[in-house]
Amino acid sequence: MNVLDSIVTQAASITAIRRDLHAHPELCFEEVRTADLVAAKLTEWGIPVHRGMGTTGVVGIVKNGTSSRALGLRADMDALPMQEFNTFAHASKHPGRMHACGHDGHTAMLLAAAQHFARHRNFDGTVYLIFQPAEEGGGGAREMIRDGLFERFPMEAVFGMHNWASPRVGTFFVSPGPVMASTSEFKVTIRGKGSHAALPHTGIDPVPVACQMVQAFQTIISRNKKPVDAGVISVTMIHAGEATNVVPDSCELQGTVRTFTTEVLDLIEKRMRQVAEHVCAAHDATCEFEFVRNYPPTVNSAAEAEFARQVMASIVGESNVQAQEPTMGAEDFAYMLQAKPGAYCFIGNGDGSHREIGHGAGPCVIHNPSYDFNDELIPLGATYWVRLAEAWLARERA
Repeated sequence: MNVLDSIVTQAASITAIRRDLHAHPELCFEEVRTADLVAAKLTEWGIPVHRGMGTTGVVGIVKNGTSSRALGLRADMDALPMQEFNTFAHASKHPGRMHACGHDGHTAMLLAAAQHFARHRNFDGTVYLIFQPAEEGGGGAREMIRDGLFERFPMEAVFGMHNWASPRVGTFFVSPGPVMASTSEFKVTIRGKGSHAALPHTGIDPVPVACQMVQAFQTIISRNKKPVDAGVISVTMIHAGEATNVVPDSCELQGTVRTFTTEVLDLIEKRMRQVAEHVCAAHDATCEFEFVRNYPPTVNSAAEAEFARQVMASIVGESNVQAQEPTMGAEDFAYMLQAKPGAYCFIGNGDGSHREIGHGAGPCVIHNPSYDFNDELIPLGATYWVRLAEAWLARERA
């Protein structure tokens, strides 16, 4: 691997920062300590800092030369509301909070790149270092944009990166087009009429209505959308009743919908509403249907994805840059890619063998209580950020 020596020599100090962040996780829009640490390090290295965008976001500004050209590099900072199973020294010190998605590592990789930029400004233009809050459901990217991210810091393109479970370290994954799905939530409240369980004919039982509705929702996936279009409807919660001998008067369904295109999402929402209303009508019940669209699909622009692939290949070789298999997980970097060209890639985190004694049971995949970011990625990920920025600012303007 063609990793920058200047970053490798500082890897131990950045690893210490990463582990400190892991031990002190903060949830979305609460990343005060994390933002303080990031801002302090950038300031220590002579990088001007803007704070408070998207509540706790931090933007570092690295300028060199006279060019007006600029690009943005983004890392997320927040943790998840879950209990960590690991007991090694840098495990979470806060019950119910954990860096189980590697945002501590993402922050560390961008900090390592920032330190290099501060000392070796081998470019003509501006690199904006975007440390974003609240990726885990809070829409921090959207909030930074609403606060004027792209107006205050005009950039031609923006790039993001996420660690991903892989057989080995030293691999990257990138592709054009949709790479992560949209995420939406729904709630259907079915209104029937309660009765004694021994006299069901005197009421309207919402439970069998709910059962039919759950099954009917799946026909939207199998019979309404094109088979080649991806879509998922998952009913993940069903709540009804308080006693075994009482037919409840209501039943509530909740769940999530994932798609790669807005067109498929429009179809699913429309058909789910129709199914819910008509299944209820067939049983003399009524319903309240709520559908909330959260993150849009994450769609890489073709030119930027190819540019990123070439940079990756220059670092790890062509054979270690693989196609990015789309996942039904969601990512709020999608909002940035709606506003600017760019690419969101994965960097291989290995198979978990890097974890120290004291890690919990289970695989080293994101959102797992036994997860830990692989610190071997810090020099590699930081090198990618540096080479990407240098190459982007050196190329002819499109």
